Amino acid sequence: MLIKLLEKVQLAIGVLFLVIFFTTIIIQVITRLVGISAIWTEEVATYSFIWSVFMGASIMVNKREHFKFDLLLKKLKGKRKNSLYLVNDFILLLFCAALFYFGMVAVQSFWNYNWVSLPQMKMGYVWISVPIMGGSMMIYKLGHIINTVKNFSREGIAE
Repeated sequence: MLIKLLEKVQLAIGVLFLVIFFTTIIIQVITRLVGISAIWTEEVATYSFIWSVFMGASIMVNKREHFKFDLLLKKLKGKRKNSLYLVNDFILLLFCAALFYFGMVAVQSFWNYNWVSLPQMKMGYVWISVPIMGGSMMIYKLGHIINTVKNFSREGIAE
């Protein structure tokens, strides 16, 4: 339930930032055609794209569509397949924990840096997308691990 809600929130945030990205690109093209300089559009487009990509990457981890090498998964069944899922999930959990930790370090380091074209905006608002992505990926991976362990229990009962 919590995971589904988190995924919906991240999807909404990702779509919002994708709309901001496309809107800013359209504004940038139009202003260039009419000869007006709108220098803020480049940074807004770049940073909104970063947010949309990171939110989307996290959702794809939840759907097991990101970081996927499924050659072995297609050949394995039962406990062996679940074992491989567990190994993969634990490796990705470590990666996500590193993303979260080092994302927090980056946020703390760069929080007070300002955007070039919009100096009232802090770079921390951009960088905070990294630990949000890492933290939500960790939640998704823990959910996967719990479900896989439950599958092991069900298989043990059936045998």
